Amino acid sequence: MANSWVNSAERIGADLHLELVEAGGRRAALIAALREAVREGRLAPGTRLPPYRSLAADLGVARNTVADAYAELVAEGWLSARQGSGTRVADRAEPLRQAERTPRKTPPRARGPRHDLRQGTPDASAFPRAAWLSSYRRALQQAPNEAFGPGDPAGRIELREALTEYLARARGVRTEPDRIVICSGFAHGLRLLFGGRTVPLPLDEQGARMDRLARERAVLLTPAHQFPTGGPLHAERRAAVVDWARARGGVVVEDDYDGEFRYDRRPVGAVQGLDPERVILLGSISKSLSPAVRLGWMVLPGRYVDGVLAAKGEREAWASVLDQLSLADFIVSGSYDRHVRRMRLRYRSRRDRLVAMLAAHAPHIEVTGVAAGLHAVLRLPPGTERSAVKAADRRGVALDGLAEFRHPAADVAAQDGLVVGYATPSEHAYGAALEALCEVLPPEADKPPRASR
Repeated sequence: MANSWVNSAERIGADLHLELVEAGGRRAALIAALREAVREGRLAPGTRLPPYRSLAADLGVARNTVADAYAELVAEGWLSARQGSGTRVADRAEPLRQAERTPRKTPPRARGPRHDLRQGTPDASAFPRAAWLSSYRRALQQAPNEAFGPGDPAGRIELREALTEYLARARGVRTEPDRIVICSGFAHGLRLLFGGRTVPLPLDEQGARMDRLARERAVLLTPAHQFPTGGPLHAERRAAVVDWARARGGVVVEDDYDGEFRYDRRPVGAVQGLDPERVILLGSISKSLSPAVRLGWMVLPGRYVDGVLAAKGEREAWASVLDQLSLADFIVSGSYDRHVRRMRLRYRSRRDRLVAMLAAHAPHIEVTGVAAGLHAVLRLPPGTERSAVKAADRRGVALDGLAEFRHPAADVAAQDGLVVGYATPSEHAYGAALEALCEVLPPEADKPPRASR
């Protein structure tokens, strides 16, 4: 016969399940059950056991039965008892089940790169923990009861109202809260909008070539900072793509990539402001704050709102409501603006250090795309990209070659280069990462001797 008991949290602070097999009497069954709980690690060293009276009442046994069982286990070394401290699992009572297992060779845990210079992620050590915690507490205290229900697929109105004001002020966006849909990030937003084949659009020094748009009905652009090569979309091209959308009945999907991190002049406003009925703006906080807070937004023309909400579903299944409320407070309180300004200064300083280091140690390497964003493109001599990426991998430097971002159907000649992110390393690790980068760059090609006269 087996007797199960789950104690209340009021007695020892955590639930404990015991199986009493009473074939040999209740005292022996209790001793065996407690030994088993310690062996399996369910009772960790230092855990305080309930008083005799409490445990006896829960099990329906005599108080002396519990006292005798405890005394036996203390004598065996499983438990310890001190005046005023109660009865606890002995510190030396290591779970035996683990110790008795046949030793196995476990594969080593995958280690990250020694120097992480991959693009696309911010400095995780710079996350504003204290300010975010303050916003989270305020949001939790002020949240209405209905916020703890299934959730509106459009997103919390508090966040949509905060984004309406912020995007208008900081990015020149024209919208209303009922045209904003909260999502978990850029990729999620794009999946809600489209699916299908993509074709490349050629680039030049002024950005994407609008004159190469043909029968397409939608175009995806990164106007604030062309990815990955850098540079904003020229003013004439911005106007041209809006004209194309109006003439074709098409839509422009604007990835507001790096819109908040411009260093050498005032930020470039969003194309969405030119025609809110022809441009869909997608944004997120993955680079400005953290990818761990999985929140983004879609600023939609009115005719797309119902379709996007239908695709998303009747309930919020992607974005945490508490995170939404916290971000709303973070924006309204001014903490988001302060954080972005602080990080803009930090990343600009890192960009300057990268450019200076390359000028000193690899002056033959051209650095481009550094007016904004969190990465730079290093132009390499022809035929050296693959060997440079391999050398970086051997040196423990994580970065990407430019070829990783080239569309398979692109009809332009490949240009060798490296995409180097300067935001990811922490401050104390950044200098060493730059030194390691310089060590893996290809040397300057030998110049032909000058002809003698």
